[in-house]
Amino acid sequence: MKNRYGFGRTVALPFDTAVERVTAALGAEGFGILTEIDVQATLKKKLDLDRPRQKILGACNPSFAAKAFDAEPAIGLLLPCNVVVREDAAGQVHVEMLDPIALFELTGRADVEPLAREVRSRLDRALAAV
Repeated sequence: MKNRYGFGRTVALPFDTAVERVTAALGAEGFGILTEIDVQATLKKKLDLDRPRQKILGACNPSFAAKAFDAEPAIGLLLPCNVVVREDAAGQVHVEMLDPIALFELTGRADVEPLAREVRSRLDRALAAV
């Protein structure tokens, strides 16, 4: 998976194992999970819709977040970094990450580009470790 706003890959893992591994891989790169949204459960509860499993993890690296806030006080609108673990209709599991470079381009500030590139590098390593 690659598009203008994200990147990811299909993993040969059960869903719950993929969530555990991506959480550990992010942790090894200095990211903690601030939020976890169970999309499947929410859609079932609120709309009685049956969907494949999907979790949205709100990942944050406090050091990089502090630098981003120093550069752009309104950057909180673009944080945390979303990481998705989802099953498709065929049962394949995908791990997908919001591209911080594309995200920070929204600020129009060249001084945040090096920060975005470092965050992307860490996310690439985390994805490769899953």
